[in-house]
Amino acid sequence: MTATVFSDTICELGEGPLWHPERGELIWFDILGKRMFARAPGGPERHWDFDEHVSAAGWVSEGELLIASETALWRFDMETGTRARVVPLEADNPVTRSNDGRADPWGGFWIGTMGKRAEPRAGSIWRYWRGELRRLVPEVTISNSICFAPDGSCAYWTDTADGRIWRQPLDPETGWPRGNRELFADLSDESFGPDGSVTDSAGNLWNAQWGAGRVAAYAPDGRLVTTLAVPGAQASCPAFGGPDLRTLFVTTAAQGLSDPASGRTYALPAPVAGLPEHRVIL
Repeated sequence: MTATVFSDTICELGEGPLWHPERGELIWFDILGKRMFARAPGGPERHWDFDEHVSAAGWVSEGELLIASETALWRFDMETGTRARVVPLEADNPVTRSNDGRADPWGGFWIGTMGKRAEPRAGSIWRYWRGELRRLVPEVTISNSICFAPDGSCAYWTDTADGRIWRQPLDPETGWPRGNRELFADLSDESFGPDGSVTDSAGNLWNAQWGAGRVAAYAPDGRLVTTLAVPGAQASCPAFGGPDLRTLFVTTAAQGLSDPASGRTYALPAPVAGLPEHRVIL
């Protein structure tokens, strides 16, 4: 399955791809460029500039997003470009910024933070739900891989610096973590790092692997199922999209590299359909 270029725009640190199910558009970010992009297949590309790092979003309505920045979660109007702060996010800590994030099946939003220079254990993983922002995992170096099993039974996350992807059981009524986390996939001995992830309709977890130039699919039991090559070594995050959710979009990063393939956003035909992204309920 060959990857094609979806966006020629070079992102220093492409991240946070989100297929908006009502707009039929892919939304993604250049974290270091402080910019958000949107494009429907075959349509023009748009962008919005920010005065701080932005990294991930969830959809609230056809025209509104919840956007994570280095200081807050914001309600953002895609038509007017205006934003309103929902809740501060480590606003008193100049060391950190937001990183990977995704909406959960209950309408909440999980967001990871990390040090701007990947300072060891400077970040955390948080959940915003029903007006409450709660820290779930402290002392994370590079928060990534936030996604959820199709049945809502668990969340997944990783600290890329540690190399292990974890499975966290969730309460079926509230979505808050319950019980102890379990090891899902141990990649700590690999030469690459596990980055962003998304699950498909069969319950497989698709993980972008920084340094490997690929996305790897793991079965619900953690077994490696398949890998798909992505141009550019630094694959950062996948998202299922397209009208049938059978296109796998993958962001990449040009940070520290000079080859022309790195930093672009790619599209691949997927062997299995994805799932619609959950709506954030504010």
